[in-house]
Amino acid sequence: MEFRLLRYFVAVAEERHFGRAAARLHMTQPPLSRAIRQLETDLGVVLLHRSATGVELTAAGAALYTEAGTLLEQAEQARTRVTAAAGAVTLTVGTLADGAGEAGTRLAATFRRHHPEVSIRFREADFTDPTTGLRNGLVDVALTRSPFDDTGISMRMLRSDQVGVVLRTDDPLAGRGPLRLADLADRPWFQLPDGTDPIWRAYWNGATPVGERPAGLVVRTVNECLQAVLWNGTVGIAPLTHALPDGLTLAPLTDMPPSPLVVAWATARESPLIHSFIQIAVNTYRSART
Repeated sequence: MEFRLLRYFVAVAEERHFGRAAARLHMTQPPLSRAIRQLETDLGVVLLHRSATGVELTAAGAALYTEAGTLLEQAEQARTRVTAAAGAVTLTVGTLADGAGEAGTRLAATFRRHHPEVSIRFREADFTDPTTGLRNGLVDVALTRSPFDDTGISMRMLRSDQVGVVLRTDDPLAGRGPLRLADLADRPWFQLPDGTDPIWRAYWNGATPVGERPAGLVVRTVNECLQAVLWNGTVGIAPLTHALPDGLTLAPLTDMPPSPLVVAWATARESPLIHSFIQIAVNTYRSART
């Protein structure tokens, strides 16, 4: 039984839907369906009852799901021990698209000083996965933004940033100073793809349920959002700390909840190295505020 297939099965079991699971895994639905069929063939059992509305676990599927967390955790622990024995310790850090800079030079320098033997890899995720790969084991720790579904995920806040609306500099609202969400009621807002975490999706839709605002273009990255504003006048929002290209400006939104920058990790997979990264990140951002 391949651990890759087991991770795919866990995503489907938790999402109860192939489309949502595929979005979470950053893959298309057909290969995911084939992978689950392969897993069922390998085990000789039916794991899922499939229907037009989604999937439900069979008795065999429920049993496998119960065991899956332990199996994957043991595999991860074995990987860590093997790489440590080989003297090649690697920590994979997830960031949102265009967000690698959030790590900061001070964080990188401090971590290198404490752990010169550790190789750091970065994985950039798009807006469809605010956990940047934590749920499917692609990263060890994430520098990201909340709110999102934090089931099985722990986090510490590094900084809380006020949010503003991204406007063209020639937009009539651009020179008015701070705005309220009501000032943007008739504007089309950029949309996030189907299958995106609903809590995350609602926040970036102006803390408003999807469907209650005029729909703009579907975007997956910061750059796509900025281009949608620049070319189509679509409303986008961003932390006021975000740098913008020429032709765009940020107007503060006085009634929009702030955007917390967080360090996040899978609760069941915390290790001494991950814990050290968390503490260094928290201390680095705390000292930056003083």
